[in-house]
Amino acid sequence: MGAAAGETFPEIREAVGRLCAQFPGEYWRALDRDRIYPKEFVTALTEAGFLSVLIPEAYGGSGLGLGAATAVLEEIHRSGCNGGACHAQMYTMGALLKHGSEAQKQAYLPKVASGELRLQAFGVTEPTAGTDTTRISTFARREGDKYIVNGQKLWISRAEHSDLMILLCRTTAREDAAKPSAGMSVLLVDMREAVGRGLTIKPVRTMLNHATTELFFDDMEVPVANLIGEEGKGFGYILDGMNAERILIAAECIGDAKFFIDRASAYARDREVFGRPIGQNQGVQFPIARAHVQMTAASLMVDKAATMFDAGEPCGTEANMAKLVASEASWFAADTCLQTHGGFGFAEEYDIERKFRETRLYQVAPISTNLILSHVGTHVLGMPKSF
Repeated sequence: MGAAAGETFPEIREAVGRLCAQFPGEYWRALDRDRIYPKEFVTALTEAGFLSVLIPEAYGGSGLGLGAATAVLEEIHRSGCNGGACHAQMYTMGALLKHGSEAQKQAYLPKVASGELRLQAFGVTEPTAGTDTTRISTFARREGDKYIVNGQKLWISRAEHSDLMILLCRTTAREDAAKPSAGMSVLLVDMREAVGRGLTIKPVRTMLNHATTELFFDDMEVPVANLIGEEGKGFGYILDGMNAERILIAAECIGDAKFFIDRASAYARDREVFGRPIGQNQGVQFPIARAHVQMTAASLMVDKAATMFDAGEPCGTEANMAKLVASEASWFAADTCLQTHGGFGFAEEYDIERKFRETRLYQVAPISTNLILSHVGTHVLGMPKSF
């Protein structure tokens, strides 16, 4: 799908659209049926350089900003493809880029850019902590030049398809730390060495093909040389990556919304019932128009958040708001598209039911809508904290 007038990075969008055309609906449907990872798609994106847009040129990437990355992911989703298999590579590297040592960056980033190494796993969430990241209990105990890691993570996507993982764990117990967000550290784990040597990966089957897993650490050894930044300051490092993640996921939602609006309006123009196109009926036409209005407004919020991120401005609130309005716009568009298609919307071959399932995730992950509202209520509007 070509870039529309007024859209940013038209050349990137055009090129991504051409690449995605090689991976039509039947490719994704076959994978979805058997929950298979889209290896060929990820390889094509890597070879075209689209997954290394944020890596500086000195390390083999394009050195572009988050705005370019949002254009890539939006087009992937608008084309009917899914960036969930690979988008983490764009934001997980933030901790390494901003806080890693020169030696770490030289060792890993060029190989990530070339596709020789996959940095796709982001180990933060735990079954008992959920969204309250300060309550994670996975612990890294230092012994000489190694950390010994014990604990558990849940909802860790792409762990089976990643060579490296950015892992957040405690190096000081919460009760012993100066404040709840202190005492956490970020380790870069080489999963090729860790699997079977303290790391167990267990797939979790869900309603969509997201390659998500549960991880168990049992005396897993990580060299101290793989500590990113300073010990105990990991929570701050991860937050930067989380803002990027929210903005990028919001861009995917805009792409999804465009996919649904494109499909719904085309079907409403062509489908005839009672001797006229169904799109002539306001009951069909108006919800699709409303979906377009909501998507357009949300898109501007995503652009604003990405621009602020690229300018190095604090953008936690904007990233959260972009994620909320984009995920709600995509869900409204999805529901409208399904309704417009009637029974055909439920048929696999139309790709709508698959995308419908996929886009619903984004009001829950990577942060739930209620937590965003809580952030706005307390940090922006000055109301008392509810938890």
